[in-house]
Amino acid sequence: MLEGKALVEDTDMPMKMQFHAMSIASQALDHHDVFDYKSIAGYMKKEFDMKYGEGWQCVVGSKFGCYFSHSKGTFIYFTMGSLNFLLFKMAPSSNSHSH
Repeated sequence: MLEGKALVEDTDMPMKMQFHAMSIASQALDHHDVFDYKSIAGYMKKEFDMKYGEGWQCVVGSKFGCYFSHSKGTFIYFTMGSLNFLLFKMAPSSNSHSH
């Protein structure tokens, strides 16, 4: 696992969901190689789909750019060590916020 604590860069998630996202990221890093970004992201997506309903998307890596729409209250972008984590739920067109 990466050393250090998670640092939230931007979010509109409720606090409890934020802590869950960071906990799942930590679990994913315990289960997968730190450079296996796709497996880490897949692990996080599946966990959030099971707990909060389907439609979650996750991006993990050290460098990436993005622009997306998400449902209100479902977005978090945080760092943990040298990795960046972006997790959000796809938005229906009438309930979206862009980042």
